[in-house]
Amino acid sequence: MGEFSATDLILRGVLRDVLGLSSARVDAFTAETGLFGHLPELDSMAVAGLLTEIEDRLHIIIEDDEVDGEMLETYGALLGFVETKRRDG
Repeated sequence: MGEFSATDLILRGVLRDVLGLSSARVDAFTAETGLFGHLPELDSMAVAGLLTEIEDRLHIIIEDDEVDGEMLETYGALLGFVETKRRDG
């Protein structure tokens, strides 16, 4: 397994904890791994909890109008979104 950035590690931890996924499963995620619509654990009810936990652990604010299907489509899309939010404050 390659090295993960600090943001990547935190995001993987959020997915593991909020969705109840195994460490092995989350560690195997690649940029192309499908999330919403692909992981049964990530349903519409889980999205709110996931986003709240991301905000809390990464100290960012996610506005309602920023949440869309593309952001949650793949792990890479979600990681890219979170990294941009952290960088841009």
